Amino acid sequence: MRILTKDTVSKIGEKVELSGWVDVRRDHGKLIFIDLRDRSGVIQLVFTPKNEKAYALANSLRSEWVIQVSGVLKARPENMINSESVCGTVELPVEEMEILNEAQTPPFPLDTDGLELDEELRAKYRYVDLRRARMQKNLRFRSQLIDAMRQELFAQDFTEVETPLLTKTTPEGARDFVVPSRHNPGKFFALPQSPQQYKQLLMTGGLERYFQVARALRDEDLRADRAFEHTQLDLEMSFVSQDDVLNLVEKMMVAVATKFNFQLKNQTFPRLTFQEAMEKFGADKFDLRTEEEKKENVLSFAWVTNFPAFEKTKEGEWTFTHNPFTMPKEEDLENLFAGKDIEKIGTWQYDLVCNGFELGSGSIRAHKPEILRAVFKVMGYSEERVEAQFGHMLAAFNSGTPPHGGIGIGLDRLVMILQGEKFLREVVAFPQTSSGRTSVMDAPSELGEEQLQELGLKIEKKKKSE
Repeated sequence: MRILTKDTVSKIGEKVELSGWVDVRRDHGKLIFIDLRDRSGVIQLVFTPKNEKAYALANSLRSEWVIQVSGVLKARPENMINSESVCGTVELPVEEMEILNEAQTPPFPLDTDGLELDEELRAKYRYVDLRRARMQKNLRFRSQLIDAMRQELFAQDFTEVETPLLTKTTPEGARDFVVPSRHNPGKFFALPQSPQQYKQLLMTGGLERYFQVARALRDEDLRADRAFEHTQLDLEMSFVSQDDVLNLVEKMMVAVATKFNFQLKNQTFPRLTFQEAMEKFGADKFDLRTEEEKKENVLSFAWVTNFPAFEKTKEGEWTFTHNPFTMPKEEDLENLFAGKDIEKIGTWQYDLVCNGFELGSGSIRAHKPEILRAVFKVMGYSEERVEAQFGHMLAAFNSGTPPHGGIGIGLDRLVMILQGEKFLREVVAFPQTSSGRTSVMDAPSELGEEQLQELGLKIEKKKKSE
């Protein structure tokens, strides 16, 4: 039965079976040495003419071929121990070998961090690039981090619930990705920018404490720390204040950082109002670390609170600063209903920032229909439009929705920060490139004429602007 290379150190003198990839091949006269790589590490294989069949096969081996070997493990001589390898104290003289699959020469070397390579090339051969030690480390850490956050929330009596990916287009701050409906010609689903409305409906449903590791999709401009799709830890709680949400998130983040031995600047995160942040840093995301703390990779979390409810569009109209479901401050409700002093209306909106990045955004939510209607009235929505786009939420709020609030924390960005990476693509298995194409699959791609007809779609090419 196959074992992992990391388990070989405790099985000296035993016959074992190993499987993996050829990492490095070295010929030393009559001896052939192969470094075999699996998910747990690398071990040295030794081939001698004594085992004629295996030796003959070893002469044909090349980098990245997939093999299976067996033999009796032995300790390496004292002067041959590799202290930099987990399996550096043992080696396997191969008695039998099977070539499970051959491989063409890799399109790029795998013994570097890969950052020197062209992004498009790495994306095209992502299935090879993922074998890189750094990529394996990042993805395994991501998995461990998500598990740790899950366990913290389960311990706080949260229930994990999945919400739909096919939903309705609504204004939430970015363009929607839309999906045509074959069964309803001329109508479209939208992919969720966040689970915002569904998690509020779960609070209406009496779940009280919900979370999910959610996919969020937004058709927005790309940059190093932003992609078309991302993963967020999304949570919502009923019967809570802003302090309740912030304290719970702080406790979770401190526990996770401690588990993975990260150094925190503060166990209790500083809280700055939006106005204080803008006056001090000129932005609502900032880095509170000293230069020395940046060299030491200290984590500095902070909260930004008291955001304005509305801001002006380029056309001079009012729009929401985050999303329309944010609860205005109680002292500003009179102005909201009267439609006056709009610029002075504050909200229970809060952002989590870390080391200069916005990491999460949330709020105490509006849970009464008259508040939601007033928000859309300020934005110039007609009653018909409000009913068409948000009638389901108004109906839910009329059925006994409790006060509630929550947050969405960007997991891709969090892993990027914790692993010291500069690009989201380094912590995502199959990311989009900077040109907006998906790794390996060459997406987006054109639809065939038959599929277009089935969906009732016709493609008209945009005219070039003169």
